[in-house]
Amino acid sequence: MVTTDLLGVKNPDKKILLEDWINKNKMENTKVRWGIIGCGDVTEKKSGPAFNKVKDSQLLAVMRRDAAKAADYARRHQVANWYSKVEDLLDNPALNAIYIATPPSSHYDYALKALEAGKNVYVEKPVTLNADEATLLLEAVRKTSGKLVVAHYRRQLPLFLKVKELLEAGEIGTIRTVQLRLWQSRAPELVTKGAADWRTDPAISGGGYFFDLAPHQLDLMLYFFGAPISYNGFSQLQDAASAVADQTTGTMLFENQIIFNGSWCFNVRSEDNIDCCEIVGSQGKIIFSIFGNSILLRSDQGEKEFVFEHPEHIQYPMIASTVAFFEGNGPNPASMEEALTLMKIIDCFAEIK
Repeated sequence: MVTTDLLGVKNPDKKILLEDWINKNKMENTKVRWGIIGCGDVTEKKSGPAFNKVKDSQLLAVMRRDAAKAADYARRHQVANWYSKVEDLLDNPALNAIYIATPPSSHYDYALKALEAGKNVYVEKPVTLNADEATLLLEAVRKTSGKLVVAHYRRQLPLFLKVKELLEAGEIGTIRTVQLRLWQSRAPELVTKGAADWRTDPAISGGGYFFDLAPHQLDLMLYFFGAPISYNGFSQLQDAASAVADQTTGTMLFENQIIFNGSWCFNVRSEDNIDCCEIVGSQGKIIFSIFGNSILLRSDQGEKEFVFEHPEHIQYPMIASTVAFFEGNGPNPASMEEALTLMKIIDCFAEIK
């Protein structure tokens, strides 16, 4: 274990006791004390800083296999403790919650270890590499006393809460169909630059850009309409040199005869990029982008646009809901049961024909 002071200065003799640090920072009043496994790009702004801004929450430690990068993150974000081994992080008795922000290939192993160590877990999407791992992880959640939330954070963003509100208010009448298209060039604008290599390695990502981006979209469909009655789909490699599928199509049937059709393509011209979801009803439609910031409502009453500014730390609302759940003050905002359903759908759509 390496301990740093609040300014991020390494303590070479490691004599600062954890209890002293807790007392110094009044951690006894902080109910949810976090450790991060994998402090990479996603934690820099999207999630990491939010752990110290949510009430009753504090980030106490980070871990990354590259010790120099772990130390640098701790220094820049004023995190008291950093580690290069996950076992050392999980042995920290002050931590009671773990955020897993590594690539998907290690989600299952790290989540299992955290649960077995008696910690609650917040894990990035996709929750695992496949549905088989998700099944085992759900069994582990049920077997242990831990709680697990999947970082499907768009569920808690005002934009998508508004979509759900419009649907439940019947603003477009009876839902007929949902049409979703995500078409991107071979270097998708929606993917963090410099992070593409692991996303196109199926052993690490599970199956390319579809596995990275579609969980956001498909999870929202489950959030809006519940679990589907049936689903079917397939993928293909139009570029024979690709290691992962570059085109996917899928359909789902929900209750009330709601039909979803999705198309994902990652080999179009940049000029043909599109990110659009249309929910069509008997009296109008709702049009929005999963990765955008506005909603267009077209109904018998006319046309109206809703524009949103996402939070500075986009995962803040989901982390706040997760903290409330861990404290026993609210429901699970994105459960493992729902994540297993999602992974079964993804596996089905990802089957290469």
